Amino acid sequence: MELLIQRLIDGTSNGFLYGAVALALVLIYRSTGLMNFAQGEMAMFSTFVVWKLADERLGFGLALAIAIPAGIVFAFLLGAVLERAVIRPFSGGNPLTLLIVTLGMFLAINALAGYIFTTDTERLDSPFPSGGLSLGGVTITYLEMGTVVVLLVVALLIRQLFMGTKLGLGLRAAAMNPSSSRLAGIDVGRMMMIGWGLASAIGAIAAILVAPVVYVSTNMMAALLLYGFAAAVVGGFDSPFGALVGGVLVGLIQSLASGYLPFIGTQLQLATAFAVILLVLLIRPQGLFGRLPVERV
Repeated sequence: MELLIQRLIDGTSNGFLYGAVALALVLIYRSTGLMNFAQGEMAMFSTFVVWKLADERLGFGLALAIAIPAGIVFAFLLGAVLERAVIRPFSGGNPLTLLIVTLGMFLAINALAGYIFTTDTERLDSPFPSGGLSLGGVTITYLEMGTVVVLLVVALLIRQLFMGTKLGLGLRAAAMNPSSSRLAGIDVGRMMMIGWGLASAIGAIAAILVAPVVYVSTNMMAALLLYGFAAAVVGGFDSPFGALVGGVLVGLIQSLASGYLPFIGTQLQLATAFAVILLVLLIRPQGLFGRLPVERV
């Protein structure tokens, strides 16, 4: 029983990370109708910035309390600049062209991170104390607890932004109907740029939280991005709330499948994400909380 509870706790903690990546993907999809395959690399690059600022041996040796906020601000600016300089010139064109552009961004950012920083694996300290709490044979680390709390706060702030502020209303309007939004005086280009910046910052938060476990490297976000896509598919690409719920579900499925299905183990964990994507697309293509597009004739 203790082992089952431990796996549920680990799956939930991982699921919130997957949900954060999915939330970043959903924000960009809702604002541009685009699936951003470079989302993980943008988060990885921002995490390298945090590592460079905090590392005492090869970097500037700043405290994490300074380096992490600076890295998140950098991630926001990175997302905004990429939208303005790379994505916007192709907006309104063939969706396949934009998809290829994000794949090109994936390769370019990955190579640039290795060139500017390093291709080696580096360590980034956890922003939370080491150790954890042991209750009845079940261990909950401070990193797991902090991850859940931080991402819940981020989700609540995003919800408040979209539901209770003028900026959030502008972001939603620009995503739902750009033409009418322009007629209403909304700067759609500015909204798109802010949406990309927010998505990049959220992805960076997830990467910074997972970095103490997987270490900082140019490939650190490869698996997390796949799980994020699975979470977005499960929850629905047009539902921020669904992204978080989908992330938790994917995390639980991964944890339980690798623990109780002997043919999966740790080597085929990524296959569970692929299986979840296929299953959801076959049964409910719009996801658990998504809506089917309605076309009026």
